[in-house]
Amino acid sequence: MATDLEPTAPGESLFHIIPVPYEKTVSYGGGTVDGPQAILEASDQLEMWDGFSVPARRGIVTHDAVECSGAAKTVMDRIADAVKTVRGHNGMPVVLGGEHTVTLGALRTLAEEHGTFGIVQFDAHADLRDSYEGSPYSHACVMRRAVADLGLPLFQLGVRALCEEEVEYRREQGIGHIDGWELGTMPFPRALLPEGFPDKIYVTFDVDGLDTSIMPATGTPVPGGIMWHQAMQLLRMAIRGRRVLGFDVVELAPIRDMHACDFTAAQLVYNIMGIIDRDAVLP
Repeated sequence: MATDLEPTAPGESLFHIIPVPYEKTVSYGGGTVDGPQAILEASDQLEMWDGFSVPARRGIVTHDAVECSGAAKTVMDRIADAVKTVRGHNGMPVVLGGEHTVTLGALRTLAEEHGTFGIVQFDAHADLRDSYEGSPYSHACVMRRAVADLGLPLFQLGVRALCEEEVEYRREQGIGHIDGWELGTMPFPRALLPEGFPDKIYVTFDVDGLDTSIMPATGTPVPGGIMWHQAMQLLRMAIRGRRVLGFDVVELAPIRDMHACDFTAAQLVYNIMGIIDRDAVLP
């Protein structure tokens, strides 16, 4: 697709891609450090027509990768600065991870600008531990930081692996969710997000939220996940009529010579752009 794109200036582009090859706290399979580059390389093979429209016409700019050396807080600050640069162009940040911790850096900048907004999380895991393996910045804690530290409302889709601490925290905080078993066995509700959920949202999509049959290339694959067309329908339901402040796709751990997973992640990024272009409220 990149060879078909007409170059657009940052100030004339809606979608600003920020690669963040951060991998410090993975607890099972590694490789997410290579995820952003694999997605970018696979994107060259995408068709500009996504089946409904050409979201690339909104303009897509790819920024330099965020430097990921140093302490977690330092890297989060760099991600936050990259998002500030994007917002300086009135663009929408599209963060490519890297492990799921990278979401926190983007959320911090957007919270400074917008105050409260909702997070819609697609994931196999709840990521609501207060600390994991000695770090509050673990990928297993990123949504806990968003809720506890930033005070952001959260709705979770596709979760099917969580601990008792996370179950209790969900109850205490009233965190809405439709877990993997519900999505696999019951019809979708007519209204996906709960009444009163913010009109402004950020979408975070951990690729392990997808079923392992279509996305085995991730650090902790869990069976019983969301299928492709289910994911597209859920995204449309979440985004329709709302203002999307940004989104990320994280936790791709490429498998050598298995191009399908890289392509799937790239198509996911582009399809989310298309859904935003057609169904979201744009500024």
